[in-house]
Amino acid sequence: MLDNWKAYVEKFNQNDEEIIIQAVADKQAAEWIRREAPFFECPDKTMEEAYYFRWWVFRKHIKQTEEGRIITEFLPEVPWAGAYNSINCANGHHLAEARWLKNDRGLAWEYVNFWLRGSGNEYSYSSWIAAAVYELAVARGDMEPAAGYLDDFVRFYETVEDRQLTEYGLFWSDDDRDAMECSISGKGLRPTLNSYMYANAAAIARISGWAGRPELQRQYQEKADRLKEKILSLLWDREDQFFKVIPLEEKNARPASLDFSEIPKEHNVREEIGYIPWGMGILENDCDAAWKYLMDSHYFKTPYGPATAERNHPYFMKPAEHECLWNGPVWPFATTQTLNSMIRLLQNGSSKYVNRADFLELFAAYACSHRRVREDGETVSWLDENIDPDTGEWLSRKILKGWNWREDKGGYERGKDYNHSAFCDLVIRGICGVQIAEGNELVIEPLLLDGAWDYFMLEDLPYHGHSITIAYDKDGGRYGKGAGLWIAVDGKMKVSADRIKRLAVNLEEK
Repeated sequence: MLDNWKAYVEKFNQNDEEIIIQAVADKQAAEWIRREAPFFECPDKTMEEAYYFRWWVFRKHIKQTEEGRIITEFLPEVPWAGAYNSINCANGHHLAEARWLKNDRGLAWEYVNFWLRGSGNEYSYSSWIAAAVYELAVARGDMEPAAGYLDDFVRFYETVEDRQLTEYGLFWSDDDRDAMECSISGKGLRPTLNSYMYANAAAIARISGWAGRPELQRQYQEKADRLKEKILSLLWDREDQFFKVIPLEEKNARPASLDFSEIPKEHNVREEIGYIPWGMGILENDCDAAWKYLMDSHYFKTPYGPATAERNHPYFMKPAEHECLWNGPVWPFATTQTLNSMIRLLQNGSSKYVNRADFLELFAAYACSHRRVREDGETVSWLDENIDPDTGEWLSRKILKGWNWREDKGGYERGKDYNHSAFCDLVIRGICGVQIAEGNELVIEPLLLDGAWDYFMLEDLPYHGHSITIAYDKDGGRYGKGAGLWIAVDGKMKVSADRIKRLAVNLEEK
């Protein structure tokens, strides 16, 4: 068993100012990580440390309530939160991490129940809750709990339809309610909520199949298909080759034009949200050109991850009287979505514009961003809200500190250990290549080029009721099981290759 995590946890605890304690305190962190986190090692020690740091942060946000356990976003109480300091905008990211816990199989379902049947407000922010639960059920290999929430998903979807579906067949949303305040594009027909609702509809269709309700399955697949067609026909700017927002101040207003060439420049912009459709399952080769902007420093590329808006827009990083700016700063929430989209793009085929080297470069930048230089000059692992794309400083923290930690903004160190994104799930599915799919076959396709690393191991990953180990050992000397890539299921070697490539194993074969 890998034990590299122990020194990391000791360092995290030593450097921590434990301001808020919830269900799992720092003194219990090592035991929790040993029990719950799949172990991971690789030669990139910054990425390895960030992996364990994110599990260490995640357990801070497990909160016991009268309605069961939930997963919080902020540790301090913030005025805009709901019951028990809950916020739903990142619950898809929370469930993406929680599905990989090794022993605690109840946390994710308690959290889902809170949003769908408890006092959680699932309508506060835009959400892909049904899609997240679908993937949770598939990863666990247990569809019954998800099928039990089918009517709740239908109620949720129909409520959002009633409130936000427009005559154009697309959903209207406020950038603030997309959790993307002060964006350049603003309110309108946005790739965010529309992509989420496509994924939700497709998930409801699949879950309806599990529940033996074919008419509901057909109905929701048709909803998904219609919404996908509208996203592709109305939100894709053919000239700029990007998914964009059609500005619209209110749901029932009429846009001046549905032609992007006629939309005023102040709101006509390429934003990082244009990559969300791929992550939500809208994979179209005709839209591949959008990816040529991601690794271009004139558009999205920065040393600290992708900017949330293209750098060449006149409103890029425009000052505003708010700490949560989505007009250029790097947000881990958005970086998670973009990396997730890259995983799906690269594992489902190829792109002319991005490749595995780009994925690893972007992921490495994300890992490196988990840092802060303290006032005493020491660099410590850190996770906060958004990042200045030019300096790497945690921008919201700088602004809030300058406001003397205002109580109406959440008080002292509001953004410390901010649980608004995912990281470990991206390591598992991107670096190690685990593809979540129905059926008994486990497919992995690590997004690493041969020669990029000499080794890596993901150990004790729960998947479909089995314990999975995935490893690569360039010369066979590190793990003693031969050179190359291999998969073990429940401790038994199942399949191997002499290089990094796509591998598949039937989990039910003896």
